[in-house]
Amino acid sequence: MSLTLVTAAAVLLLAAFTQSLTGFGLALVSMPLLSMVMSLPQATALVAAVSLGVEMVILWQHRAHLRWQPVRRLVLASFVGVPLGVILLRRLPEAWMLRGLGALLAAYGLYALSGKPLPDLQAPGWGWAAGFVAGALGGAYNTSGPPVILYGHARGWPPETFKANLQAFFLASSSMVFAAHLAAGDIGAATWKQAVFALPALALGLWLGRRAAAFLPPEGFRKMVLVALVLLGLKMLG
Repeated sequence: MSLTLVTAAAVLLLAAFTQSLTGFGLALVSMPLLSMVMSLPQATALVAAVSLGVEMVILWQHRAHLRWQPVRRLVLASFVGVPLGVILLRRLPEAWMLRGLGALLAAYGLYALSGKPLPDLQAPGWGWAAGFVAGALGGAYNTSGPPVILYGHARGWPPETFKANLQAFFLASSSMVFAAHLAAGDIGAATWKQAVFALPALALGLWLGRRAAAFLPPEGFRKMVLVALVLLGLKMLG
């Protein structure tokens, strides 16, 4: 049993716990840590392989709270945004895009934590806009989550709906990423070995996250998401 396998399993346990508790964070937690013990392409392929399973489990757990209408807008708009993201990747410096998004997330999170009124994003156009930006960021930097997280929070989705809707969106996005890596030959025998070895850790992380969420009231969940948005924004600024 190699140290890499054990370390990767421990990292994925923490990532699955975070995703189960908050509805997002699998890649954000796992990618920086996994890249310390394996190459970036290996880490990306491993996360792509396990993301689908984690998102399917969480979506199934919260399926009764899924709202298809906003998710459909987000997914369809993201498909349109992906080609733009690929073009932007070649035209604009990555630091500009990511730091701009990081500043927006941190400012929104801090503003919302201050208790001041939040913007009302109930109009359908906001869903199309969030999905389009998410697709562009996903196509450029594989970072499609933040606009959808911000949109869901501003809409005031209850915790269960928030998690279900995000998993449905992430599942569509992850499917495309997984197919691309599979077609490129990035996911090989070593990746599957790491993924299979990490299955018990992933299952434990999902179970612990759901147990922890059961003790978290809606207002506590809201504040936790906002703190996560601030930390994510600061990370992207850095």
